[in-house]
Amino acid sequence: MDAFLGPLQSGILYAVMALGVYLTFRILDFPDLTVDASFTTGAGIAAIAISNGISPILATLFAFVGGALGGAITGILHTKGKINSLLSGIIMMIALYSINLRIMGKSNYSLLGIDTLFSQISNVWVMLFITLAMVIVLKVLLDWFLHTEIGLALRATGDNSKMIRSFGVNTDGTIILGVSLSNGIVALSGALVAQSQGFADITMGVGMIVIGLASVIIGESIFGAKTVIRATLAVVLGAIIYRIIIALALRIEWLQPSDMKLITAVIVIIALTVPMFQRSMRQKHVAKKRGQELLEASKYKAKGGVS
Repeated sequence: MDAFLGPLQSGILYAVMALGVYLTFRILDFPDLTVDASFTTGAGIAAIAISNGISPILATLFAFVGGALGGAITGILHTKGKINSLLSGIIMMIALYSINLRIMGKSNYSLLGIDTLFSQISNVWVMLFITLAMVIVLKVLLDWFLHTEIGLALRATGDNSKMIRSFGVNTDGTIILGVSLSNGIVALSGALVAQSQGFADITMGVGMIVIGLASVIIGESIFGAKTVIRATLAVVLGAIIYRIIIALALRIEWLQPSDMKLITAVIVIIALTVPMFQRSMRQKHVAKKRGQELLEASKYKAKGGVS
């Protein structure tokens, strides 16, 4: 059991990032690659702020604001600059790499020996409970927000932007708000991860979008996503399951830690293709059953015609 405590705690912290990815990927239908850089932005801001004597709680909030600003710029580039959503995320991701280096002053910033949100907690189970409580609170707040008037407008923008625009909703504003909130949540995850592991690194955000998508897809495939409340719960559980799968995969002798990105890619491929295969099989089964019913009906009519 102890071998899974690390992946479990890691999965809970990365579940925060997965919730941010869910917001753009599922709610807004916006493929945002800013995530790979805003995760590091949150880690860098929190590390610098804490090392300069700022309260860890306040530093974590600063990290959220920093990530939200990055996301807002991505949204503005897309809505006001008329730049493709994918390209606007790539542009901001590249820009944030240099900004993150400016923030940290170097590629790796250590928090060892400095008080953080988790430095005073020595019991692993207490740490697990606190991080899980944080994620639950965030999930509940996100569920509440997505059921408010603004949240419903956000969801409607992702479903059908032309329709909601016809009702007088400023879809540019909802897109900017959604992408900003998403990256703020991702940066919050980066800040928590940096404080948990004791350092911030310029490359720690690489591949975060893939990890986030893997968490979302795994969670939805296993637990479903018929409602927002169920979907956010599925995302949280998907992030935890993903980290456990990674931990199990790395226990295989011929796999190395450097293979983690490859393992992630394989997990995403499986998570994407298995549901499609299952749907295809169900459709074939329904079509076959329908064909049999039509054949039996035609035979019955033919017999009736003969008689």
